[in-house]
Amino acid sequence: MISYRNPDALFSGGGISFLTGSHTTKFSYGYSSFKGKRASMEDFYETRISEVDGQMVAFFGVFDGHGGSRTAEYLKNNLFKNLINHPNFITNTKAAIDEVFRQTDADYLNFENGQQRNAGSTASTALLVGDRLLVANVGDSRVVACRAGSAVPLSIDHKPDRLDERQRIEEAGGFVIWAGTWRVGGVLAVSRAFGDKLLKPYVVAEPEIQEADIGDVDFIIIASDGLWNVLSNEDAVAAVQDMRDAEAASRTLVREAFTRGSSDNITCIVVRFENS
Repeated sequence: MISYRNPDALFSGGGISFLTGSHTTKFSYGYSSFKGKRASMEDFYETRISEVDGQMVAFFGVFDGHGGSRTAEYLKNNLFKNLINHPNFITNTKAAIDEVFRQTDADYLNFENGQQRNAGSTASTALLVGDRLLVANVGDSRVVACRAGSAVPLSIDHKPDRLDERQRIEEAGGFVIWAGTWRVGGVLAVSRAFGDKLLKPYVVAEPEIQEADIGDVDFIIIASDGLWNVLSNEDAVAAVQDMRDAEAASRTLVREAFTRGSSDNITCIVVRFENS
């Protein structure tokens, strides 16, 4: 059982907002983050709502750091800001996302110049732009949607043993070997990430982007692998599909992951849609 009197215990919050496109979308969101059994907290998250060129935009992101927390913290502070400042963010959102993810990675590596220790982070993000839901993912945090009670993955984990990822790494001159799990260069258990300067150009921050219509999505779950290592997509959706309170749903998922033995930091965002 999680002790909430512990200063390192679960942090949570949430809100309710509206986006106006061809129809008005009301949505609520909740987030929870828990250090768990790890000695330090390397997960960060961000929930932001802003106006861009007269269009309301919502951003949700989970960033799971490795080798320390500084890459994940940098993404929390800079990724959404960089996205909404891109001149083509509204008119060509997918291209803007791709450019911004790559440029933010380059900016971070420049910012880190002089640091001896290798560090990196995943980034699983969901953007609401009018009626559009765009999911951009780097690494093995994950976004899963519930449609009519069914779990639908909106991102695919970037793991070194994924055939297309292994081929990409090897074509770039890198290698993947088994070292307790499949690892890039025998070091890193994800094949895409921000940072990790010593593993460039094999580990990249090029996002995979999926787009969905908000109208047929009941809710989405964005979470670090501290949750997905112990809960299947289907288990996670089933655990909270009847919960109307998004913050309570996020807390339930974090508690369930901890109860099932997750040994990692656990961070989760739930966004529930009420379309009209």
